[in-house]
Amino acid sequence: MRDLRVGQGIDFHRFDPERSMVLGGVSIDVDYGLAGHSDADVVLHALMDALLGAACMGDIGVLFPDTDDRFKDADSSLLTAHVMALISEKGLKPVNADITVVGQEPRINPYREQIRQSIAGMLHVSKNRVNIKATTTESMGALGRKEGLSCSVVVLLVSGE
Repeated sequence: MRDLRVGQGIDFHRFDPERSMVLGGVSIDVDYGLAGHSDADVVLHALMDALLGAACMGDIGVLFPDTDDRFKDADSSLLTAHVMALISEKGLKPVNADITVVGQEPRINPYREQIRQSIAGMLHVSKNRVNIKATTTESMGALGRKEGLSCSVVVLLVSGE
């Protein structure tokens, strides 16, 4: 039997009018970004946590603490590459990723294929192994009041053969 592992990741960031928006390693053309210690890419943060969870390797707060200035404004694509190297060392590789962005804005659809391609490249899988979708909160809560954005990710890892 193959060693299959499921991981889940979730992340939240507030909007910040002084920053640029990056989701899944793709620049999003809006006049605000997300607040955070690194580039605050909520999609990649949830993805990394899902990968680390499936590999039983903790979370991004352990690997990249926000108390460490080395990660100030860090490119989350580079952090994701580090996570991929770590799970590869354990003999694990991604099978697929299912991503849900939660918030009233920005609209994901115009960037969907770019984000899928970006993440597929980071995971070393074909684009048809990466799904991204978005939902609103029907204007409920902090996300519904357009105070920020959330992302939830589920991944499947398999041991390499």
